[in-house]
Amino acid sequence: MENDEQFMRRALELAKRGEGLVEPNPMVGCVLVKNGNIIGEGFHSQFGKAHAEVEALRDVCSRYGEDAAVGATCYVTLEPCSHYGKTPPCTSVLQPSGIKRIVVAMRDPNPVVNGKGLKILCDAGIEITEQVLEKEARLLNAPYLTLLEKHRPWIVAKWAMTLDGRLASRTGNSQWISSEASRKIVHCLRSRMDAIMIGSQTALRDNPDLTVRFDTVALRTPVRIVLDSNAALTSEYRLVQTARQVPVLLVVRSDAPAKQIKMLQNAGCEIFPILSENTELDYRQRTQILMEYLAQRKITNLLVEGGKQLFGTLFDMQIIDEVHVFIASKLIGGESAYPVVGGTGLTEMKQARQLESPEIQIVEQDVYIHGRVHYPL
Repeated sequence: MENDEQFMRRALELAKRGEGLVEPNPMVGCVLVKNGNIIGEGFHSQFGKAHAEVEALRDVCSRYGEDAAVGATCYVTLEPCSHYGKTPPCTSVLQPSGIKRIVVAMRDPNPVVNGKGLKILCDAGIEITEQVLEKEARLLNAPYLTLLEKHRPWIVAKWAMTLDGRLASRTGNSQWISSEASRKIVHCLRSRMDAIMIGSQTALRDNPDLTVRFDTVALRTPVRIVLDSNAALTSEYRLVQTARQVPVLLVVRSDAPAKQIKMLQNAGCEIFPILSENTELDYRQRTQILMEYLAQRKITNLLVEGGKQLFGTLFDMQIIDEVHVFIASKLIGGESAYPVVGGTGLTEMKQARQLESPEIQIVEQDVYIHGRVHYPL
């Protein structure tokens, strides 16, 4: 119908409010419409809490009474669930509500749903309309879909660099390249991530906390991940010192020094050993194994903050999904200063990866560019 897209856009707007709060669940919004007017709205606000459809029905009942949804149309951005999880199935709530029509943006590819919810509702005599703004719904829930379909997290690469493309000076100093305002944006970005990952050289050189600061309200507590093949971190590093307060996962080679691993475990670090040789090919293999492991742990959004080998490997594997880059109006020079992306790279400029509809803004003296990476099919 002519207003289906209008109401679905509103449902998508509502769904977005759950970003950083609902993972590993998808973001879902719901709008109930009767006689051309919105009578109820809801969205999935937090993992483990009521789903969007339930919230929308509660909204209707609180405003207009128990039977107000009879004859209404339900617009929902994702197929209603049909199974018991943290909450009862939404189909069991929608069926007796009196709703006559349900419009969905997309089916839920989760194997426990995937068409089952719509079949239940259709068998109950409710009219079903599908694929209304499906592309927009898939874009909204790209991290959720990546976890389900590619068995890895949605990977967000973030870095701050000088105007001449350096992450740090030749001595390794990088504090601070970007402005304080830019760093506040980074902490807001961190606040909605499931995990933050860096390579061992970045950990050893910068001694970072990788926590959410600047008075930013942390929507989640990201797991801090370090690719520390030789278990080189010691008790002098802040990541180790704070491991009992904020989780730390160290990815090490299985033949790393046992004494060192024991010390790190005693400090509260979690160890994930991977058997491999230290070659470039095996670095990719290790990365693939790690991504599958993180997917099993339901890590949906993974923020990667360096360094060049890690960025290069992820780029060569074509699994960087989104980038957030802060370009400072500073020059430091030096052939041995730290570049941004290592790896093999591409051979021709025409192969360069573009950002899809990038957003560009000025933040104090920095240029902030962010967007999703486009990979040709």
